[in-house]
Amino acid sequence: MSGLLALLDDVAGIAKVAAASVDDVIGQAAKAGSKAAGAVIDDAAVTPKYVQGFAAERELPIIWRIAKGSFKNKLLYLLPVGLLLASFAPWAIPILLMLGGAYLCFEGAEKVAHVLGWGHGHEDYEGKADTIEDPAHLEEQKAQGAIKTDFILSAEIMTISLAAIPESNIWMEAATLAAVAIMITVAVYGSVAIIVKADDVGMAMAANGRLSPTRALGRGIVKVMPGFLKLLTIIGTAAMLWVGGSIILHGLAETGWHWPEDVVYGIGKAVGNGSGFVEWATKATIDGILGLALGFVLIPLGERVITPVWRAVAPKAV
Repeated sequence: MSGLLALLDDVAGIAKVAAASVDDVIGQAAKAGSKAAGAVIDDAAVTPKYVQGFAAERELPIIWRIAKGSFKNKLLYLLPVGLLLASFAPWAIPILLMLGGAYLCFEGAEKVAHVLGWGHGHEDYEGKADTIEDPAHLEEQKAQGAIKTDFILSAEIMTISLAAIPESNIWMEAATLAAVAIMITVAVYGSVAIIVKADDVGMAMAANGRLSPTRALGRGIVKVMPGFLKLLTIIGTAAMLWVGGSIILHGLAETGWHWPEDVVYGIGKAVGNGSGFVEWATKATIDGILGLALGFVLIPLGERVITPVWRAVAPKAV
């Protein structure tokens, strides 16, 4: 009997350790995932455009297909590559972060330039209208393009998250990165599904609601959604520029160039004058301005060199 009790005590002890490890993984994953907020918001803001123009019954299947591609990107490709880099080439992580930050700055600045009427954007090109074929082919093309775009954003999310994870054994890092990948993908594509179908739900409520408040709520949802999507795009663009600029400054500090980040930190401290929120807002604004400036510099390179090469190599990513 005493042996059985000892065994149960050992099992209980192991269960407590396992539960603590799970708590550590979830806690670290939440903190690491929060560092990738800009890329996550942009992912949620960008994805709804890939289902525009399709029949309502095809929207959720397309989103689910993109979500499966995102899981594959993060868990099968990016997670093992990230762990290998952390183990054998940690010096490459700041460089990759800065490349990802530069991409965010480019994307954000290009959206600002498009609003201002400068340039045509890398998604608009001569002959694009001629590439649209039958709906099935168009759906395949859109899904593949979305998955390739997701790969870039997922790489940024996973790299940022990896850099934010406290140093530990490889299994804890792998579990934390996997948790980040799953939580972020579910959050992003679950939110996208809700956003995409919100107007359909609103129209159904407005047309079929039994109560007057229900019908009024449905009409309100339909009216609000276009403005909400525009607001989401603005927030996503601002987040891209802020996070992109911040990544560049932090990456420079990691490679030995501390003074740009120190200057921004000093300005934030001076303007904040003891207020944590004002200090953060000041630094985020400066990071965003620097990100926008870098993005404007990168637009000609992205539109005239990188995008044409990418389109030639991977035409389905258009």
